[in-house]
Amino acid sequence: MNAYEVNFDGLVGPTHNYSGLSYGNVASTGNQNAVSNPKLAAKQGLAKMKALADLGFKQGVLAPHERPDVASLRRLGFGGSDADVIARAAREAPSILAAATSASCMWTANAATVSPSADTADRRVHFTPANLNNKFHRSIEHPTTRRVLSAMFADESRFAVHEALPAQMHFGDEGAANHTRFCAEYDAPGVEFFVYGASAFDMSRPRPTRFPARQTLEACQAVARLHGLADANVVYGQQDPDTIDKGVFHNDVISVGNRNVLFHHQRSFLDQAAVLAEIDRKLSALGGAFVPVEVPEADVTVEEAVKSYLFNSQLLSRADGRMIIVVPEECRATPRVWAYLEKLVASGGPIAEVKVFDLKQSMQNGGGPACLRLRVALNEGELAAVNPKVMMNDALFETLNGWVERHYRDRLAPADLADPQLLVECRTALDELTGILGLGAVYPFQLA
Repeated sequence: MNAYEVNFDGLVGPTHNYSGLSYGNVASTGNQNAVSNPKLAAKQGLAKMKALADLGFKQGVLAPHERPDVASLRRLGFGGSDADVIARAAREAPSILAAATSASCMWTANAATVSPSADTADRRVHFTPANLNNKFHRSIEHPTTRRVLSAMFADESRFAVHEALPAQMHFGDEGAANHTRFCAEYDAPGVEFFVYGASAFDMSRPRPTRFPARQTLEACQAVARLHGLADANVVYGQQDPDTIDKGVFHNDVISVGNRNVLFHHQRSFLDQAAVLAEIDRKLSALGGAFVPVEVPEADVTVEEAVKSYLFNSQLLSRADGRMIIVVPEECRATPRVWAYLEKLVASGGPIAEVKVFDLKQSMQNGGGPACLRLRVALNEGELAAVNPKVMMNDALFETLNGWVERHYRDRLAPADLADPQLLVECRTALDELTGILGLGAVYPFQLA
């Protein structure tokens, strides 16, 4: 049976803005209060999706969320009509309004953790939406994420969509940004690699001192239990605390994996040699051959990796078994990073080709190619059971570009978040989008 890694990219929402909400994410805070271009952001993301689909990769779309999240603002004591709620929040707590208006769900690497059916006890594909408990603006995402995933993966005989973990710091879960999987083939049993920043219950373990450790060991272990993973096929690795303090807020800022390859920095993990040896041993037991590709600090520093988002890239398998690395334009603009990539491709190793995309609107808010996609390994039967309307093709690309052109602004400044018309525009756009993507009623305004 054929199997595929399908990438579901987040469609950038109409309220894409630069509010600098993500402490620990250097790009996000560094561009605070800049003027954004939601229309261009959405079109840049769509262009990447279409280009990868044209190369023969399976590509889907994840819908954005309703913003501003008026229900969250009401829970915080802002009352009256929707327009009154927004006006009062803008006047009394503009930072809270900015959080409730964030389009951060575009980074769907944080949407959920996914385990394919080859790994799970019940042989279903399991999804656990991330609670994203570390940041308020992201912690409000998981209810809508779960409804959207359930609409896309509706066949309960093949798919299981769980509730998010308890929304509490001990179980802080940031989704697939801290998870990857190693395998010989996508439908063969694999080793699931969970990366955490700190243990919530064991304070004796090392932890960062400047920026927060967003993912806990306990969250990783809970997801593995929910998905019915065998202990023999799971590895837990801790991020190097010093790299977190340099702006590596998720593991996907310092490493990326695909099939049997891990492309990673020399300073990715605490006890790195032991972590890599455990992956090697467990994958070997399943008949795979682990191939770590380590980038030395002497070639690319952690700071250069954060600046360029070298590791927030996609590794995609070509038909000949070698891989394409998908990187943002910032890699080409960072001389030592680009020199390393040229050397990497010329080395004859598993990574044979570089594809560069302009994702500046996303990058300025702290998210690159890997942040924009959720990877789901599916066999042919499972792929056939996915809602077909979310899969990228020529017709959907044209339809979504036209939808963006009709509904999105090309300029959004911080002061514009107080405009109640922005909510009307967002709801109008999303109501049409649910029809285009065949999602049914998934947004609060549709469920009221």
